Parts: sequence; structure tokens; C-alpha cells
Amino acid sequence: MTHQNSVYEATVPVALYIAAVLGHPAVTAGDVGPDSGERPTHPTLVRLLKWLGDTAYDADDGCVATEEPLHGAGNLEEHTATRAFRDARPAIFSAVRAFLDHDDAGVRHTALVAAIPLVGHPALVRHQAALARHARSLLATSTDRHHRDRVLDALKGWGHDVSGLENTSDVAARERYARLAAARASRQGGYSEDPPF
Repeated sequence: MTHQNSVYEATVPVALYIAAVLGHPAVTAGDVGPDSGERPTHPTLVRLLKWLGDTAYDADDGCVATEEPLHGAGNLEEHTATRAFRDARPAIFSAVRAFLDHDDAGVRHTALVAAIPLVGHPALVRHQAALARHARSLLATSTDRHHRDRVLDALKGWGHDVSGLENTSDVAARERYARLAAARASRQGGYSEDPPF
């Protein structure tokens, strides 16, 4: 369905199927031991939302723009599977959106991270303000590095000032990413060590 950030012909029907079954009781039922008294977790729902989000990132505007220098400006026109997934974003968003206010923070946060690349579709841009409110809530409670990076990047991309939303871990991660990017740029296509590696 997907492999190494590639979208295939089978990806869109599978994504639409997953979006259609997200609300099914077999998917939304929580996992908890009998008589444990603990709040249920929702690993199946979280995994499906994560897959939709990861796939949406593989087909978002940023990934398409990154591919253009490698494959030419017309790459999206030639890559019908990616184009089809991008066209399906409103249907997928409609399903993901239902979980933005879920009781379980893991579901709620994963749904937000999945929704972010979907609202790049022209018909969904109007939802950015609502997602920004959810992003601020996530940043106030979550320590998940991946989730925090995704929502901070989205807020910056949407023109929000995130300086008051970052914690010390976010600043350290941002500085680390900047050092890694500078190191890559300094190699200018070379290798950090001579072959064989």
C-alpha cells in the first residue's frame, strides 16, 4: 500500500476504506483487561489514524515540492496515485475529524497529526484555525516528540508565532535539527566518510 514514502495505485482505495471504517465499533472499541477498572486504550484506532496521517504526509504539498527538483515540475501530473490521494483528502479528513475531540488523548493527538496534512487541500484550508486550537491544546499536554514537531511545524506554516508554545525540549530539538541540516548542507552532496561506509 505504501513503501518508503511512496504512494501506489492501491493506496487510495485502502485509505478510503480505512476512513470509512474508522467509526465502526470493532475499530473504536477500546482494549482493556477484564475488570481492570482502567480507562480503555484504542491501539487499532490509533494505528489506522497514524497510517492515514503518514500517508497524507507522503502526498502533501511539501513532499510534492521536494520531489520536483528530482523528477521535474510535471511529476504530480504523471504520478496518478499521488494525485488521486491528494484528491481524496476531503473524504479522509471528514473521517479523521470525528476523532479530534475523542476522550483518549492518544486518539485525539494522532487524529490531529493525521488531519494536518489533509487540510492542505484547497477545500479544507478553512479548517486550519480549528486545528490550530487543537494544536495548542496538544502542546499544553503532550510530551510526544513526533506529535509536537508536527503541530509546531504546522502552526509555523500557517503563520502562527510558536515562540510561547515551545518548551525546552522543543527548542533543543529545533537546534539539533538545524545542526543536522547545516552538516548535510556542508557536505554538498559528498559523504561524511569515504566509501565503503
